[in-house]
Amino acid sequence: MVMAAGAHRPGPLKQQNKAHKGGKHSGSSQRRAGGRVPVKAQPRRRLRDLSRVDRRHQALQLRRQRKEAVLAEKRSLGSRDGPPHLVVVVQLHSRAAAQDAFRLLQSQDSAVVRADEGRAGGFALLCPRFKQRWRFVTAQAGDLHAVLDLAKVADSLLFILDPVDGWDSAGEHCLSCLFAQGLPSYALAVPGGTDLPPKKRIDARKKLAKATEKRFPEAKLFPLNTEQESSLLLRHLSTQKQRHLAFRDRRAHLLAYAAEFVPGQESDLVGTLKVSGFVRGQTLDVNSLVHIVGHGDFQVSQVDAPPDPLSLNPRVVKGQKRSQDMEIQEDPVNGTDEIEEDVKVLMKADPSKQESLQSEVVPDPMEGEQTWPTEEELQEAEDSLKANRRVVKVPKGTSKYQAAWIVDDGEEGSEKDDDEDDDIDDDLMEEAVSQEGESSEEEPGEEESETMTVSECLRDDQYDEKMEEDEQMLERYKQQRMDEMFPDEVDTPRDVPARVRFQKYRGLKSFRTSPWDPKENLPRDYARIFQFQDFSRTRKHLFRQIEKEETEGALVGWYITLHICNVPVSVMESFKEGKPLVVFSLLPHEQKMSVLNFLVHRHPSNTEPVRAKEELIFHCGFRRFRASPLFSQHTSADKHKLERFLRPDAALVVTVYAPITFPPASVLLFKQRSNGMHDLIATGSLLSVDPDRIVIKRLVLSGHPFKIFTKTAVVRYMFFNREDVMWFKPVELRTKWGRRGHIKEPLGTHGHMKCHFDGQLKSQDTVLLNLYKRVFPKWTYDPHVPDPVPWVRSESALPEQEVEME
Repeated sequence: MVMAAGAHRPGPLKQQNKAHKGGKHSGSSQRRAGGRVPVKAQPRRRLRDLSRVDRRHQALQLRRQRKEAVLAEKRSLGSRDGPPHLVVVVQLHSRAAAQDAFRLLQSQDSAVVRADEGRAGGFALLCPRFKQRWRFVTAQAGDLHAVLDLAKVADSLLFILDPVDGWDSAGEHCLSCLFAQGLPSYALAVPGGTDLPPKKRIDARKKLAKATEKRFPEAKLFPLNTEQESSLLLRHLSTQKQRHLAFRDRRAHLLAYAAEFVPGQESDLVGTLKVSGFVRGQTLDVNSLVHIVGHGDFQVSQVDAPPDPLSLNPRVVKGQKRSQDMEIQEDPVNGTDEIEEDVKVLMKADPSKQESLQSEVVPDPMEGEQTWPTEEELQEAEDSLKANRRVVKVPKGTSKYQAAWIVDDGEEGSEKDDDEDDDIDDDLMEEAVSQEGESSEEEPGEEESETMTVSECLRDDQYDEKMEEDEQMLERYKQQRMDEMFPDEVDTPRDVPARVRFQKYRGLKSFRTSPWDPKENLPRDYARIFQFQDFSRTRKHLFRQIEKEETEGALVGWYITLHICNVPVSVMESFKEGKPLVVFSLLPHEQKMSVLNFLVHRHPSNTEPVRAKEELIFHCGFRRFRASPLFSQHTSADKHKLERFLRPDAALVVTVYAPITFPPASVLLFKQRSNGMHDLIATGSLLSVDPDRIVIKRLVLSGHPFKIFTKTAVVRYMFFNREDVMWFKPVELRTKWGRRGHIKEPLGTHGHMKCHFDGQLKSQDTVLLNLYKRVFPKWTYDPHVPDPVPWVRSESALPEQEVEME
């Protein structure tokens, strides 16, 4: 068979590829470069260069490394080489059976129980069979500071709940503070409930499970009524994932197991405190400063290594028999009966390397530049003296010096007005309070002869005191409401010229873009603080050193004794009263004062108005102190507007003078009531350490259009004299309905002015003029915080819920 010869013709579905056009693009790029040759960077080996098998092997190695790191952390906690597993027991209800829980935990087989003399109710549990050791510590009922301090160093928290109500109002308040500070790993135990009927027991368990599911997601309730259940709880505590708190993981810290006070040679009130405990977190350097929570910063002179009191293999001491069964051994009080020859000196402080306790810069008043006054300035001073001369009636024989001190009634009033104006410039809110105080002081003087009927019942007087507090609170609510309705608006004073009253303020064309020098007109307190050239770079450098473990000192898990110098005897007295003694080592520069900024949210439980510059109590990381902060808006601009009240609907920045702390660190803000209780008002975190953060206070003067033309209007009630209108003429005007304009000229002598706008005004519109001034926090830092009064407990804090029956 013969086939016809011919070319192959493709069908309609043949794929058509685009032609390659690489030369054109490469030529244009070369022309754009203009002959410049880019630097050849060494390319990293990309993941796609590896084969599929190699990529799978690399991922397997990384997964194995992470798993081994987690297992090593679990094995070291509570082992022979690591510190004991510290469990802090928190009782969330007044009826929770904490003592029954302790009794069950101490009844473990083949375990040695040692009572903790430094703390009532605390004990150590040694399990040589499982190579585990535990230390259980409990805080005094209602002592909020003790609970927060123990939670700072705890490996696990054990919450004791009531089988019926779960937790009460005091437990709810405690949980809110713990969640805001940072919660380590925790477990929920429910002892008791066996005396309830079976049906009520099931209903109560369902109700409690629903409540805990909202408060503690993915948490399991552990009943604690038998020895087997206590063993399951211990196993859960030892195997659960450990939560890390950043502010403690980067600093060495310890909870005092024993303490001894040695009075100094000069005074018995100050001496050396010997604190013994297990090192946690990081390696402890003897040359670094330490902070005793609630008491201040101190230097360490020496570190000793006494024998471990919670060793899994204790040495045999004469007169003491070994027992494989459970036994309770009483430790000596404060560890004073330890064998002296076994104490080894690990290291002593080097004065050349030791950190200084200097927290402030001592300002030199002669440091500023001084110039001799010119002839013009001397002439102006003479003219001002002549202008201030006055005629005063004086007794015969009075000298000129004595006559200068005699003040007539009119001058007293003017001086008083000047002082009030200065107070107003510092804080507008203090003006209202001072006026109320003056009016209340004047009223009794006018009615001294008035007769009053005094009640013989003491309860009426106490009730009247509460009514006075209610009146003050009502006035605060009014001020907060006025600030919300008319933000930053003030009335122009009629007795003082506006150019004098607002002489420290300036106008800005744009609050966002107008420049403001951060070094301009700084207060005298800024000469006392420290500032970083680059705070973020210093922080990264310190944290990089911590990760590399370049410091030398006592390693994590060692039982050591710190010799802390110049400690007041009150620290030892509080430890004897049963309060925890927590010691943190400080990073470099953390003892120095600076300006700290915290980003906080108002806590939902607080509804009372909180005004700026009120004294608040701060719990920042491992510190607590008192200060009067400023509130400002949290924006990305270089200027931030001052807020006069703590807003409930937005995050605000709180600015105070305080010791430097490197973030991350949590912060809790408390307000002390008149009865001594502490209310949680806000929670957040440390934002930055930045004295250059500009907080601007805004004042708004308002006027009303009197006559309206096309784009021109006559405005009144903003000023009350012609000179003030001329003084504020360069400042731009705005209205509440979005118009912008400027002052053209004054009309008459009573403050009326002609203004030109970018559109026609409405008769119901309001003309506004914005003035700005930079404000600084007050130096009210106080490291001593009084202990709070225990929270008033109610029966239950759980909401009423209907239990669904199966």
